[in-house]
Amino acid sequence: MRFSDLGAIALLLALVFAVYGIVASVLGARLGHAGLVQSGRRSVLLVSLFLVTAAVALIASFVRHDFGVAYVAEHSSLSMPWYYTTAAFYGGQEGSLLYWALMLSLFAALAVGLSRRAPADLMPYVVATLLAIEGFFLVLLVFVASPFTRSRLVPADGSGLNPLLMDTGMLVHPPMLLMGYMSFSLPFAFAMAAMLTGRLDAAWLRSIRRWMLASWTIQTLGLLLGAWWAYHVLGWGGYWGWDPVENCALLPWLVATAYLHSAMVQERRGALKVWNLGLVIAAFALSIFGTFEVRSGLINSVHSFAYSAIGPWFFAFLAVILVVAVGLFVYRLPRLRPEQEFESVVSREGSFLLNNLVLVGIAFATFWGTIFPLISATFGHQTMTVDAPFYDRVNGPLFALLILLMGIGPLLAWRRASWAGVWRNCRWPALAAAVVAIVLPLLGMRAWWAVIGFAVCTFAAGTIVYEVWRGVRVRHGHGEAYPVALGHLVGRHRQRYGGYLVHLGLAALAVGVIGSQFFQLERDANLTHGQHIAIGPYAITYVATSDVARGDVETVTAHLRISDGGRTVEDIYPGRSIYANFENQPTSDISITTHGLRDLYVFLADWNGADQVTLRVFLNPLVPLIWLGGLVMLLGGIICWWPERRRVVASPLLESRVARMEVAV
Repeated sequence: MRFSDLGAIALLLALVFAVYGIVASVLGARLGHAGLVQSGRRSVLLVSLFLVTAAVALIASFVRHDFGVAYVAEHSSLSMPWYYTTAAFYGGQEGSLLYWALMLSLFAALAVGLSRRAPADLMPYVVATLLAIEGFFLVLLVFVASPFTRSRLVPADGSGLNPLLMDTGMLVHPPMLLMGYMSFSLPFAFAMAAMLTGRLDAAWLRSIRRWMLASWTIQTLGLLLGAWWAYHVLGWGGYWGWDPVENCALLPWLVATAYLHSAMVQERRGALKVWNLGLVIAAFALSIFGTFEVRSGLINSVHSFAYSAIGPWFFAFLAVILVVAVGLFVYRLPRLRPEQEFESVVSREGSFLLNNLVLVGIAFATFWGTIFPLISATFGHQTMTVDAPFYDRVNGPLFALLILLMGIGPLLAWRRASWAGVWRNCRWPALAAAVVAIVLPLLGMRAWWAVIGFAVCTFAAGTIVYEVWRGVRVRHGHGEAYPVALGHLVGRHRQRYGGYLVHLGLAALAVGVIGSQFFQLERDANLTHGQHIAIGPYAITYVATSDVARGDVETVTAHLRISDGGRTVEDIYPGRSIYANFENQPTSDISITTHGLRDLYVFLADWNGADQVTLRVFLNPLVPLIWLGGLVMLLGGIICWWPERRRVVASPLLESRVARMEVAV
C-alpha cells in the first residue's frame, strides 16, 4: 500500500469517528448515558490517531519524493533540502488544512485528558463542538481538497517550493500561526457547551482561562515570527505592512487580549458576563475568518493562496458558526445578568472596561480597513484599497491610549479608587514621563507624536516597575533578599506579575515601533568600485560583486564594507538569488547588522555586471526592542499560564502584610 492511500484511508476513518463522537456525546449527555459519553471522549483519541497517521503518510510521501501525489509534485523537488521538503507539508492549501486539523485533534485530546477539573456536564458538549469543527476540516480534506490526490502522469521531478518560502521563517512562522488560529477552538467549545447546558456561572470561565492564555501566547509568537520573517526577507525595511492577512492574524489576538482582561472582572465582581461570552465567540469567528481570507482569494494579499473552491466552504462554515453561536447567545441572555453593578468608573474594573473598548475599537478599525475593498467593489463598483497610513492614523492614537490605560489600571483599586490614592501611586511614573516629554524636545526631537508615545511608554513601564518594587520591598523588609523576594512574589501571584511582564514587554515593543516608524533613515545609491553611501554615522563602501550559478539558481552577492568614523566595522554580503525554474523569480539575502539599538539594513536592489550595484539602505533605530519586547511578552504569557503549585506559608506575618498591601493597591 502506498503512503498516499494510507493517508486517504486515515482521513476517511477520522471523519467517520468524528461524526460518531458528535452523536455519541450529545446523545449520552441528553440521555444521561455514561457509556455513550465515554465513547464520545474515546472517539477524540481515535480521530487524533488517524490524523497523526495521515500527517505521517503525507510527510513520508514528501521525503520519498512520491511525485505521483499531485500535492507533493506541486510543492517539492529533488533538489530541495530535507527540512524544506518536510516543511512543504504545510506549504500549500491542502497540507495547511491537514496541519490545522491535526493540531486541533491533538489539542482536543489534550483537553479531554486534562478535563478532570472541568464541570462534567460541560464536557460532552465540548467534545461534540470540537469534533464538529474537526468534522468540517475533514469533509474538506476527504471530498474537496485532499492532499493525497494522485495524478495519472508522474513527473520525474516536482515543481518545488516557492523560493520565497525556502527560508528559516518557513520552518517556524506558518505552523505557529496556524496553531494559533486553531487554538481558539477550545475556548469557543467551552463557551458553546456553557450556552447549550445553561451553565453560565463562573465554572466555564475558569475552565477556559488557561486555554485562552495558551491561544494568546501561541498567537503572539506567530505574529512576532511573522514580523521577523517579513523584516529579513521582503527587503522593504519594515516588519509590519498592514497587509490583509497580517490584519486577520492580529484580529483574534486583540479580542483575546480584551477577554483576558475583562474575564478578571467577571471572576472578581461577577460583571461583564455578556461581554466575555461575546469576546470568546468573536475570537473564534475571527480565527476562522482569517483562515477563510487566506483561501478565498477575495482580498489581494501577498500571503494569500490562489482562488479555489475552498473559499465558499469556509464562508458557509463561518456563517453557520455565527448563526448558531449568536442564536444561543441571544437565547441565554436572561442568564447573563451581572451579579454586581459597577460602583465607580475610577476603579480597576472601570479601567479594564475602557481597556476593552479600546482593544475592540482597534480590532474594528482593522477589520473595517481589511474588508473595505470588498465593500467598495460590491456597492461602489470599484475596488478601493486601504493603505498603511489609514491604520497608522486611526490605530496609532488608540494604541497610545491603550498603553496609557495599561499603566493606570494596576494603580487602581477594585470597586472604587480615590483620586488621592491614584495620584499617590502614580506620581513617580508620571514625573518620569514628564521628564521624557520635556527633555526629548530640548534634545531636538520635533516629532510630537513620537514624544507623546515615548512619554506614555515611560509612564506605563514606570508604573509596572513601581508596583513590582513595592511588593519586593515589603518582602525584603521581612528578611528576604531582593532576588528571593522577587521570585516568591511572582510565584505566589503568577497571573498578576506575569501580566505585568506582558505589559512591560508591550511598552518596550511600542518604543521600538515608535523609533523605527518616526526616525527611520533611507538612502538609495548606485555605486561603482570604491564609492560609498553615507547614512547616519556609517559609510558603506562597494568592494566587489560575485556571480555564481548552481543548477537553475543564479546567486549574485555584493561585497560591502561598513565603516564608522573612518574605522572599519565589518564586511557584509547582501545578495539576490534568481530561480530560473520559477520564471526567474528573485529572492533576497538581506544584510541586517545590529549596532546597539540600531539596525543597519542593506538590500541589493540591482546590479550591472561586476562594476555597479544599486543599494537600498535603511537605518532602523530601536528595532531590537521590538524583538526583545516580544520575547518578554511571551515570557509573561507563559508565567500567567503556568500552573500554580500549592503554597506553603513560611511566614504568616509576612503573607498577611503582603496581602494587606495588595488590597490597599
